[in-house]
Amino acid sequence: MDGKVFLGGGGENYSVKQGLALKYANRHGLIAGATGTGKTVTLQILAEGFSAAGVPVVLSDVKGDLAGLAKAGRPDQKLHQSFIDRAAAIGFDDYAYAACPVTFWDVYGEQGHPLRTTVAEMGPLLLSRLLDLSEAQEGILNIAFRLSDEEGLPLLDLKDLQALLTWIGENREKLSLRYGNVSVASVGAIQRRLLVIENQGATQFFGEPALELADLMRTDARGHGMVNILAADKLMAAPGLYATCLLWLLSELFEELPEVGDPEKPKLVFFFDEAHLLFDGAPKALVDKVEQVARLIRSKGVGVYFVTQQPADVPEDILAQLGNRVQHALRAFTARDRRNLKAAAETYRDNPRFSTEEAIRDVGTGEAVTSMLGPKGAPGVVERTLIRPPSSQLGPITEAERRAIIAASGLAGKYDTAVDRRSAYEILQQRAGAAATEAALAEEKAETAAAAEREFNAARRYSGARVSRSSARVQSSRSGDSFGSALSQAVIKELKGTTGRRIVRGILGSFFKGR
Repeated sequence: MDGKVFLGGGGENYSVKQGLALKYANRHGLIAGATGTGKTVTLQILAEGFSAAGVPVVLSDVKGDLAGLAKAGRPDQKLHQSFIDRAAAIGFDDYAYAACPVTFWDVYGEQGHPLRTTVAEMGPLLLSRLLDLSEAQEGILNIAFRLSDEEGLPLLDLKDLQALLTWIGENREKLSLRYGNVSVASVGAIQRRLLVIENQGATQFFGEPALELADLMRTDARGHGMVNILAADKLMAAPGLYATCLLWLLSELFEELPEVGDPEKPKLVFFFDEAHLLFDGAPKALVDKVEQVARLIRSKGVGVYFVTQQPADVPEDILAQLGNRVQHALRAFTARDRRNLKAAAETYRDNPRFSTEEAIRDVGTGEAVTSMLGPKGAPGVVERTLIRPPSSQLGPITEAERRAIIAASGLAGKYDTAVDRRSAYEILQQRAGAAATEAALAEEKAETAAAAEREFNAARRYSGARVSRSSARVQSSRSGDSFGSALSQAVIKELKGTTGRRIVRGILGSFFKGR
């Protein structure tokens, strides 16, 4: 299908080809459905279609299945005949097995090239979301980022932020006069949250060399778009880190890419699997930011596709921006399920041939209810569609195959070795060392001065600087007065004795008697 990504067959007997127009692919989309209904295969065939059209793709591999995009399917696989029959049923005449150009990424650096960013690039809003901070704690984090800029303290990795927070706690009284109250308890709470994500592996995520967005937007020698697969099976154990990582990628694309208006095809398509993790418990400021990105990133040529179980997992304001939709089956076992099913059906443009609500409930595995944007960006009539079979391998690849692909990648060696350059931690450590050296010298100087003072007072040391008169006069005066001084002391001593007191009483008595 020229100018479209082929999805499958719709209409009577699934004979009408259904596709997603590349011209409107940057209007975003939704892939929804219960577990086991075929969402992963739909994501896989969309990635294949975009790649074949020369559009790079970014997606997360939660279960490890999407690694099969790197390897062509084989006739000896279990589902080969089923795929051939399905291709014939939907008129997929040129169906053939083929692999996609793939680059593997991994936050932990184990199953792909290390994916890193710096603390500064993450920013206080996303970092507060990752740490689940209160309003007061987020305020202190904003102070840290402001001081980083003003004091020339680059925040590259976690230890930089931890060192700066320690410095803020030690200088809180001075900082409070300018930035407001800085609580030691709040600083301590942030440090504990940093310790938690450090134990979850965030140490590998924050640092350098940081990801260059251009490395996500490459094509191969044939002009096929690169499929960037983020290994997320281990990352899902830390859902906050997973959601923040993908949201950071989306935010970076929004900040860095230039405006392109409405191109003939997207510059990049971004799939956000397990999208509910992004919005569960998210503060309003974060949801507003996602909505802003969804509204505006379209004009930068980026399409964003949310993959989740229930459309209700996505806030309504964001859901309204998702024009291309693939809805797999929703099961209605409870009253709440029935309400969600009805709400999902009401968002589609009705098809007079069938009930949308019943179709969403009844479609089998590999089928979906689809609605794609048509001419002038208007929503298309809902269709019950049989999804086309994948051309790449269905399921994971071996560890040896993954290693070979990573080694042969054009990015091999670029991100593999972490770089720890001079930043906030080293600068503050140097300042502390200089201050400690200065304090030690001052203490040594004070001790030397005190020792000299003690020696002088104990008459073990003589310093001419303390003599206010000439030594000749002092010596002469002491020599002339020596006899008089001795006589005076003898008289005073005698007067203090018993005889002295009698003499004094006698003199005083005769004086008063005479009066």
